[in-house]
Amino acid sequence: MNTYNVTLKYEDRKTGPEGRTIKIDASSIGGAIGKATREFVKSLDRKQRFDMNKGLKIEAVRVTTDKTETSKEAPKEPEPSE
Repeated sequence: MNTYNVTLKYEDRKTGPEGRTIKIDASSIGGAIGKATREFVKSLDRKQRFDMNKGLKIEAVRVTTDKTETSKEAPKEPEPSE
């Protein structure tokens, strides 16, 4: 699974440009856009959905993390003292 930042923007009739960025875990960029759009549309009321249908701008970017592979070593047993 990859993590994507999906930004959705639309022009509201009263307040002007509106939108938000949603962080989504998905296997592909298309799946991330679909999940984020569903979540975004559920949060809007009827008039906002109408405004959004006139023009929705979508921007999706995969979040990359620098994961360094660490090898797990077995813990060393203490040496017996003589």
